[in-house]
Amino acid sequence: MKAHEFDRAFDAGDDIDAKVDWSKARRPNVELRRVNVDFPAWVVESLDREARRLGVTRQSLIKTWIAERLG
Repeated sequence: MKAHEFDRAFDAGDDIDAKVDWSKARRPNVELRRVNVDFPAWVVESLDREARRLGVTRQSLIKTWIAERLG
């Protein structure tokens, strides 16, 4: 299937699932890199309180807040 045929099928709302090898799908600019950051105890405690309030992990909260600020 040519790219323009695929695009047309997708835009028409056709089921393109069988035409995609999802095991090889990649998202651009999502390469993970680990960083370590030291925070004062009061910051960690505040992050934990807010994460609990929102029902998410501390890591998810930090990632979301940083992405929002940079985006």
